[in-house]
Amino acid sequence: MQAPPNEVDVLVVGGGNAALCAAIAARRDGASVLVVEGAPKFYRGGNTRHTRNMRCAHDTATEHLTGPYTEAEFWDDLLRVTEGNTDEGLARFMIVQSKEMLTWIAEQGVRFQPSLGGTLSLGRTNSFFLGGGRAMLNALYRTAEELGVSVLYDAPVIGLDIDNGRFRSATIRMDGADHTVRAKALVVAAGGFEANIEWLKEGWGEPAENFLIRGTPYNRGDVLKMLLDSGVEAIGDPTQCHAVAIDARAPKFDGGIITRLDCVVFGIVVNKNAERFYDEGEDFWPKRYAIWGRLVAAQPEQIAYIVFDAKSLKMFMPSLFPPIEADCITGLANKLGLPVEAFEMTVSGFNAAVRQGSFDHTELDDCRTEGLTPPKSHWACPIDTAPFYAYPVRPGITFTYLGTRVDRDARMQMADGGASGNMFAAGEIMAGNVLGKGYAAGIGMTIGSVFGRIAGERAAKHARD
Repeated sequence: MQAPPNEVDVLVVGGGNAALCAAIAARRDGASVLVVEGAPKFYRGGNTRHTRNMRCAHDTATEHLTGPYTEAEFWDDLLRVTEGNTDEGLARFMIVQSKEMLTWIAEQGVRFQPSLGGTLSLGRTNSFFLGGGRAMLNALYRTAEELGVSVLYDAPVIGLDIDNGRFRSATIRMDGADHTVRAKALVVAAGGFEANIEWLKEGWGEPAENFLIRGTPYNRGDVLKMLLDSGVEAIGDPTQCHAVAIDARAPKFDGGIITRLDCVVFGIVVNKNAERFYDEGEDFWPKRYAIWGRLVAAQPEQIAYIVFDAKSLKMFMPSLFPPIEADCITGLANKLGLPVEAFEMTVSGFNAAVRQGSFDHTELDDCRTEGLTPPKSHWACPIDTAPFYAYPVRPGITFTYLGTRVDRDARMQMADGGASGNMFAAGEIMAGNVLGKGYAAGIGMTIGSVFGRIAGERAAKHARD
């Protein structure tokens, strides 16, 4: 295995979208760049492997986008999902910068395709990668390597030498041997700590044992801990994260996007006591899917069940696993291990409360419930057509929001009130600056691309100066 160089202009820690955008930008600005990825080559790229699209502001329709998505609308969407828990100045800056990203990303070899359909409703707002996240990632790696960026795999960073907010060197472990790499500037894009169950339990307690990790098992937060221990200022709540409801039969780690379930709006969701606990039709799915992980996490034993009938079976993208099926509600309760009488009462009570209108999952329609707590505000239809179906779901953690505070230059801020001299951050490790809570589809890739490019450019400038 190739040993790392003793010194480079810019050291990039991480191997996903944010890291590659930083590496490419720094190299295009003339810096020598080394990327160190802690994962093996096959698993390179962190959670980028599991993505499908990114959300960017744009003024007009394009070949793959059906209409404009203004800066004001993007900000309104972000404000709504975060409930104001965002650094407004930094968030608005990111939105403005996002307008350039679709062109810039395409210039790095990434190709796009028309939006997927179903409940996503993203044809106007989000650009989908041709071939998905792994294809997007492969394009970025190909461009980086053609530019002369060096990449090392199976190369975790196990130590950082930081003195008074200035990075000096990193210790990298390869094949059991430790190597010291000095750099004029550091870009950290090493993800969050979602794969570190013990760290999750510090915020969530024992329920975290039942969480499934949608993404890479390599995002354990080791580098984040080193940075915080070295005086970098933290931002974000350790219990806030991108958490969706995924199939409870998914593997503990790395199940990816194919275990996500997009059928909540077509049915009801009950806990193990057969009780509904939230409005399944509150808003469009891309603006609400990421709240369901936290909702399920608050339920007994951190499990719930999405229940629907034959009318809805083909109205959403299927999951990796088939739904559990029964010819009657009683039979479905038995298969799910739910209390039969309570489940029957929940379903019949819901059906009686439905006020049917003109069903249209692309609009906030007038199909709703009356006199029911919690209500279903839109897309409410009786569950009355056999066969009946259900998916068991658990919280699926994608990435955590506790991270490093940065400024508009993606420069890390220090806890003592100053700014780092030569340390920059991009991607999930600093996403908490924009995402204090909540999520909107595709915004993680926006954060990574925008701040990755900025971090690379600023790191190269620092090295040059």
